Amino acid sequence: MQAIWAQLSETMLLDIPLSRWLITAAVILATVIARTFVLSAFQRLSRKLAARTITKLDDVLLSAAERPVGLLVYVFGILLAVHILNPPAEIFPLVAIADSAGRIISILLTIWFLWRLLEGLSAYFTARAQETESAMDDQLVPFIGKTLKIFLVLTGLLVVAQNMGYSISGLLASLGIGGIAIAMAAKDTIANVFGSIMILVDRPFTVGDWIKTTEFEGVVEEIGFRSTKIRTFERTLVNVPNSSLANMVIDNIDARNERRIKMRIGLTYDTTPAKMDAAIKGIEAILVNHPGVDQSYKLVKFDEFSDSSLSIFLYYFSASKVWEEYLQVRQEINLQIMHLLEEMELDFAFPTRTLYIEQEKPQ
Repeated sequence: MQAIWAQLSETMLLDIPLSRWLITAAVILATVIARTFVLSAFQRLSRKLAARTITKLDDVLLSAAERPVGLLVYVFGILLAVHILNPPAEIFPLVAIADSAGRIISILLTIWFLWRLLEGLSAYFTARAQETESAMDDQLVPFIGKTLKIFLVLTGLLVVAQNMGYSISGLLASLGIGGIAIAMAAKDTIANVFGSIMILVDRPFTVGDWIKTTEFEGVVEEIGFRSTKIRTFERTLVNVPNSSLANMVIDNIDARNERRIKMRIGLTYDTTPAKMDAAIKGIEAILVNHPGVDQSYKLVKFDEFSDSSLSIFLYYFSASKVWEEYLQVRQEINLQIMHLLEEMELDFAFPTRTLYIEQEKPQ
């Protein structure tokens, strides 16, 4: 056996002994097997921790680390194999190239792990935020998640650039020199970021609210890092920069607890005072007995003598702020008023004009 190994050590292939080629192949094979064992150990550990703990954070951590760790085993195994093979540097500097590539790949795998961890934490806290009554955390969690991802990518690019031999200090110094130009170019982006922060802090609206401005009207679908998406009632999607939205006068329709109904009913001038009084009392009874009418404030008044009618003024609120339910209440009230006036033999007035023609007397 020793003679065979000595023979392999003396036999050269590309200026590398065959024995080192065999050890390198064995290390690569062991790396593939080791990755399988590592992943299996991660899965067993995940099940054990899930059974022992109530929180899901440990599951998020292990799930995020599983695939990057599996690839990291490959990186370490290949690096070890390259160092064992150790070809002559004057022929091919494989060791130096592998070490540099290994560092960069390890950094990228770390960034990938952190990215997966942020996605898992964002999904976890989003689910937790939906369980609370406050709507602010539903918007704040995605915003923080996007911000941390952007910071992670920028930091990762700087670290990779430094490991590739670029001077980060020189880059940062150049950023100081060109800071004014960058700030001017990015002023809209910075304004939108601060606008989104103001929207999240002041909470003039939340996702799902019906809002109205002088320029558009619709339902808020998403409050993003740069802009807010609003679905109009024509089903179009409007993207409004947060800096502009933060300075707009916003009417939050869904912030109200109820919907107002204001209308007038005109009766003909042949209506007697007794029937007018009975009609007003009958309409008041309709509003009192309807379950969809808010009873805190309502008015039914004979308020004026119009040109073509006797005007009854109605002012009340629907108990629901949902548009469809509001329309249903309004319809039912209107139909009941029509039945009431029909039973009382009262007629609705409409604009009329009487023309008197005077004939000249014959001479």
